[in-house]
Amino acid sequence: MGNELKRTPLFHEYAKYGGKTIDFGGWELPVQFSSIKEEHDAVRNRAGLFDVSHMGEILVEGKDALKFLQNLLTNDISKIAIGGAQYNAMCYETGGVVDDLLVYRLEENRYLLCVNAANIEKDFEWMQQHVLGDVTVINQSDDYAQIALQGPLAEEVLQTLTEVDLKEIKYFKFQQDVNISGNLVLVSRTGYTGEDGFEIYGEPTAVINLWNAILEAGKEKGVVPAGLGARDTLRFEACLPLYGQELSKDISPLEAGIGFAVKLQKESDFIGKEALAAQKENGLSRKIIGIEMMDKGIPRHGYKVFKDGEEIGEVTTGTQSPLTKRNIGLVLIDSKFAQLDTELEIEIRNKRLQAKTVATPFYKRSK
Repeated sequence: MGNELKRTPLFHEYAKYGGKTIDFGGWELPVQFSSIKEEHDAVRNRAGLFDVSHMGEILVEGKDALKFLQNLLTNDISKIAIGGAQYNAMCYETGGVVDDLLVYRLEENRYLLCVNAANIEKDFEWMQQHVLGDVTVINQSDDYAQIALQGPLAEEVLQTLTEVDLKEIKYFKFQQDVNISGNLVLVSRTGYTGEDGFEIYGEPTAVINLWNAILEAGKEKGVVPAGLGARDTLRFEACLPLYGQELSKDISPLEAGIGFAVKLQKESDFIGKEALAAQKENGLSRKIIGIEMMDKGIPRHGYKVFKDGEEIGEVTTGTQSPLTKRNIGLVLIDSKFAQLDTELEIEIRNKRLQAKTVATPFYKRSK
């Protein structure tokens, strides 16, 4: 019986909305409710609501919490004000990535880390192995459920359910104990879709109540529940990396294009700093770049990339963009071939098809 799929507290709500579930890293999660294309379109033009309760939450507290996180993570944690969030990578000595995550500063010496679902145990163990000084690390993943309301109408719809002025919660800021239709939750202006929106953390019962309240409040505005399929096409168009594809123990944050979250100049040393500094100094031998197919074919994760008959890398993510209908991908390739408009070949079903490198992100919202 050991291979039973885990379910989030919202599992029993999916059927009401026609959710079709799949096995996603050991979790039974909805891949779609109506269709990926419709849900993608709703988030780009109106708003969509995602169950992201499978994500992990790890609490770090104690008087040495800052020192501990500075050593563990690539970004500069001292720059986070209370009520602020920051994107981070946690690296191995080699510069490869343990995980990418968000850090929320709850209080002076208290931080909440939101980590990828498939990495919860691994991350927690890694953190415990590297404890420094007076610090406590607690895996609180089971205490939280989390939903994400994303899209241009997210604020307008959520505002109908709360007295708190949501305009006051700026990008990458959050508020605790926000009362949304009688439920106290943490509301963070963050997301993984390239759109404006909120990620809402709270006790499972509160989040189940809100899931239904938000869908009810947004019904007339065309807000829909959205699944993993649209979550992936949305984050891909916005070129937000996915752990296990654009980031892994073998792909560094610099190669993945998230160098903005790597502060080599911060005072404290951090795990992987030496390897990353060397990568930066010597120039990256490979990097992630966008491609568009010229021949008919869709690039998929793991497909090989060739230049003049020589294998130079592979596709990390690829699909047909629901927005533009272009067949596009992200590829990790030898840096020599990463200039724009370089012609490459992607091996699709034993055929090598023409593609060219293009600028990223594939989508950027107009403010």
